Amino acid sequence: MPIAVTVKLFAAYQDAYGQPELALELSEGATVADVRDRLLTEHPELEKWRDLTRFGVNFQFVDADMPLKSGDEVVMIPPVSGG
Repeated sequence: MPIAVTVKLFAAYQDAYGQPELALELSEGATVADVRDRLLTEHPELEKWRDLTRFGVNFQFVDADMPLKSGDEVVMIPPVSGG
């Protein structure tokens, strides 16, 4: 049974998609890493951020192996620069 999550995008991820968030359907048992990998597959130019991106689920920082459930809000946070 698929699960539905919202993915909030920032910096390079938002630039690549041209929008601040995505609604995704994933397979049951999907993890944050599965979301990341899907985004990198759709936008290979984001590959350079693979090991530098931090993740959040429902307002808490998590590891990439965190399992997701329907209704979760996933945040992709690549490093940002600026002043």
